[in-house]
Amino acid sequence: MASGARLQLLLALWTLAGPARPVAADAGDGGCYAFSRPVILQRLTDNSRFRALCSREKLLASFGDSVVRLSTANTYSYRKVDLPFQEYVEHLLHPQDPTSLGNDTLYFFGDNNFSEWASLFQHYSPPPFSLLGTTAAYSFGVAGAGSGVPFHWHGPGFSEVVYGRKRWFLYPPEKTPEFHPNKTTLAWLQDVYPALAPSERPLECTVQAGEVLYFPDRWWHATLNLDTSVFISTFLS
Repeated sequence: MASGARLQLLLALWTLAGPARPVAADAGDGGCYAFSRPVILQRLTDNSRFRALCSREKLLASFGDSVVRLSTANTYSYRKVDLPFQEYVEHLLHPQDPTSLGNDTLYFFGDNNFSEWASLFQHYSPPPFSLLGTTAAYSFGVAGAGSGVPFHWHGPGFSEVVYGRKRWFLYPPEKTPEFHPNKTTLAWLQDVYPALAPSERPLECTVQAGEVLYFPDRWWHATLNLDTSVFISTFLS
């Protein structure tokens, strides 16, 4: 499809979808969203080999003895805990208790030992897009159903779901969401979200396995893993 026709299709899809969720796009459509809107990208790369290596059995066989650094599900995530990956999987990878505070919820994402996990990351094909003046850095994560990170913001990047499903809630930089930094996303969804007026609700979507969400610079976002999930983000900074 020619680029002009593809853009018209995207605009039509956005109109049909309304302002409440990011639109889905194919690999050639990323440029027009680089600084303005989140977008779900489909059919970008073939990561079937990487996905196979990310099964529970393969990860435990390769990295079970490796020490991983866990963060709390707090917006500022000050507390860090180190423990063997196998211990995390066997004892902490369970559905989230909705009454738990962020500081009491440990989550494996972002603090990766890149040299130790290099044998896995070398099989990942990142999205074929970049922004001028930025370099890419990976963050890999494994988390249980109901876990996630409360609202925060940072630079632009991509987030791909390898296994499971991840729900996203996003606000543009000029619209600060209503949230408590020590309440989990699950608690926010149960306690705050239902009372929001339609005009105050975020953009939201569920990213399926094999899909990639692009998030622009400084967009507020919170995440919620709907299943036990494996995911990898490519941050552009």
